[in-house]
Amino acid sequence: MRPGRGTAIATALLLVALAVAGCGLGPGAEVGSVSLTVTKEFGAEPVLEDSLKANESDTVMRVLEGSAKIETRYGGGYVKSIEGVSETSRGGDPYDWFFFVDGVESPVGAAEYPLKGGERIWWDFRDWKETNHVSAVVGSWPAPFTSGYEGEPHPVAVECEGGGVTSACEEVEAALEGEGVKLARRATPAAIRVLVGPWAALRSDPAAAQLEAGPATSGVYAKLEARGGGYALVGLDPDGAAAKRFGPDAGLLAATRKLEGPPVWVVTGTTAAGVQAAAGMLDGEDLRDHYAVASEGGTVVPLPVR
Repeated sequence: MRPGRGTAIATALLLVALAVAGCGLGPGAEVGSVSLTVTKEFGAEPVLEDSLKANESDTVMRVLEGSAKIETRYGGGYVKSIEGVSETSRGGDPYDWFFFVDGVESPVGAAEYPLKGGERIWWDFRDWKETNHVSAVVGSWPAPFTSGYEGEPHPVAVECEGGGVTSACEEVEAALEGEGVKLARRATPAAIRVLVGPWAALRSDPAAAQLEAGPATSGVYAKLEARGGGYALVGLDPDGAAAKRFGPDAGLLAATRKLEGPPVWVVTGTTAAGVQAAAGMLDGEDLRDHYAVASEGGTVVPLPVR
């Protein structure tokens, strides 16, 4: 072999490898980029983050395999371990891997979830003693408003209820429009709704009302409890036990779903000041990788309380 030929061949092979790496992971036409976030403990501990180009044959599982060292079970349809973090029991509490796409819990397994491009995929390793079903989270903002969910676009509607919340409603609408969301004039059955108002005014909504029942029903590690003729916001720990009782001007920003209906975001508090505090958290810095958040005295408290 002539001098330099080996180097030329190696360079050519490297260029081919880089070209392949720049394409999607599976066969088919490229559909766009997707983002991948992997965390532990309800988003509190980062594991990895990546952005990849996806092809029309790619799935959530294939994207994960392309970025992380994983182990699977049941014929490759169930994730057992990511980067050495494996399903286990800690102190008697069960731990496992769960994933969301665009802030919504998937109705199918990762190997069966096709990608269309633009999705935000979030895997989290957490305690599921209290619930193994968290239907929606706020930590992938501005999804699902900018992207829809389960591969389909959906209208977005802001519903303001109760007195003294005009400013909070305007702040919520401005935050959504700032992300390029075109708001619907009124909610339809297919709309992703954002409810803004004091809890006394929102609790009659069937989706929002689940927050009074706790995480096993709502998927939200907070409760609004009747107290002294009004309501009080209580932050819960991963076991569903009361961990922090908030003052009257605290705000709550959470997401849930009623059965298989569209996600419903709740921007609330027990007072108008609390609603305003909740509205002020509607940005990526405060919401990133959190299941839900509360605000008191200008401090953001991720939920569950740990």
